Amino acid sequence: MAVSIPEDELEETFIRAGGPGGQNVNKVSSAVQLRFDAAASPSLPEDVKQRLLRLAGRKATGDGVIVITANRFRDQARNREDARARLAEMVAKACVRPLVRRPTRPTLGAKQRRLAGKAVRAGIKAGRGRVTSDE
Repeated sequence: MAVSIPEDELEETFIRAGGPGGQNVNKVSSAVQLRFDAAASPSLPEDVKQRLLRLAGRKATGDGVIVITANRFRDQARNREDARARLAEMVAKACVRPLVRRPTRPTLGAKQRRLAGKAVRAGIKAGRGRVTSDE
């Protein structure tokens, strides 16, 4: 399933990032905080929204807004790309419908092999008992 999120549903704010950057770190807002309102998004089907919010975990607020903070890189453009890529990856994972597990029963041959193995093992263990003299 291919899902595209329009640009107007994303909200980006630029904040100052810690870490390396020298004097630049105190002057430039290079970190990106990407906000996506998944709960109110018209571009996502309802089941994908539920899986996306479950996948987001702590990145999702109580209102269903996903907040991704990217400050891996020193320049704003790369952090912006990183945040968008992380959101795209999360949405792609949410689009995959989980497989329903159908319970199966073991075959007759499998049951017989299991019981035969148990009998062999029981014989080995029985042979380890105390030795009694029958004389």
